[in-house]
Amino acid sequence: MATAERDYYEILGVRRDAPDGDIKRAFRKLARELHPDVSTAPDAEERFREAAEAYEVLSDPDRRATYDRFGHEGLRGRGFTPGDFDLGNLSDIFGAFFGDSLFGQAARRGGPNRGGDVAVSAEISLADAYTGLSVTAAIRVARTCETCHGDGAAPGTSRVTCDVCGGAGRVQQVSQSVFGQFVRTGTCPRCEGTGRIVEAPCATCEGIGRTLQDRTLEIEIPAGIDDGQRIRVRGEGHAGDLGGPPGDVFLQVRVLPQAGIERDGADLHTIVDVTMTQAALGTSASVDGPGGAVAVEIPPGTQPGDVQVLRGEGMPSLDGRRRGNFHVHARVHVPRRLDDGQRELLAQLDETLGADPYHHDEHGGFFSRLKNAFR
Repeated sequence: MATAERDYYEILGVRRDAPDGDIKRAFRKLARELHPDVSTAPDAEERFREAAEAYEVLSDPDRRATYDRFGHEGLRGRGFTPGDFDLGNLSDIFGAFFGDSLFGQAARRGGPNRGGDVAVSAEISLADAYTGLSVTAAIRVARTCETCHGDGAAPGTSRVTCDVCGGAGRVQQVSQSVFGQFVRTGTCPRCEGTGRIVEAPCATCEGIGRTLQDRTLEIEIPAGIDDGQRIRVRGEGHAGDLGGPPGDVFLQVRVLPQAGIERDGADLHTIVDVTMTQAALGTSASVDGPGGAVAVEIPPGTQPGDVQVLRGEGMPSLDGRRRGNFHVHARVHVPRRLDDGQRELLAQLDETLGADPYHHDEHGGFFSRLKNAFR
């Protein structure tokens, strides 16, 4: 990632508390200066891609909040990868980012337009997120017509220049009033702004240039995916108009919780139940994790709320370089009913123990454990 060490706010030249409007205006200004259509500087393209990546993050509220709190590492941990920006003409760039042209008007329909994106969703278990898996998504997408190759005209024919607008795609209407002459410009009603018309439509697509197709798409969900994250599959969305690039498919992932386990990023938390005597004497136990049963040793003298940290037994990071920890919280059960003999045995034990065995070091007290729990 080109901007791994550069601050996004610095790249766009805005304050860290800049509103969305300032961020948008800053990127517009840089795009006009750095696009290869305009700039001859040798590093213009690389700087433009840096600015586009910065805008991609700071214009999205969730990504911006993650970046503000955790920086570039936080974005990578949540699966963000910078987009691949096709440096077409400058109008195409403004259309892709802002939905308009360089002059703030609607993009003209006569040229190639990028295809629309497709959204699908999948529900997976925490165990699936622990190991990663492949899912099959059923989608219906527009594909370039194989008969006319997207032109819309029947084989052997071609589109012709619109006789109303002369190929401009827009028409002017002049009206006279007491205040003078008014000129109104609008989209040509004959060609709908394309500048060309189809006299003999393709029989397959009826002149549209695209046909709907049902497809199945295999999408790899990486180990460590978190609830609510999206996976982008580039170029698998709707085909573009008149040779424009296709859109993308976005898979929204819903990770279902597993009973008894709480997830905190890459770390996992669970509870192990032990009796009073097991806590005092120590024992071996087993807890359920997303990958199956996990063994845990309960040391002698375990107190209620004590935590055993099983390092590397948590969720994997998306980049596969590390794993979180599994935090096992002890819940100590004290008997509620005792017969006379049991009560007498406990009383004798208490007399022989005295107060010393109950003392603990200054770092292991109740308030220390309470502080750790909040952390």
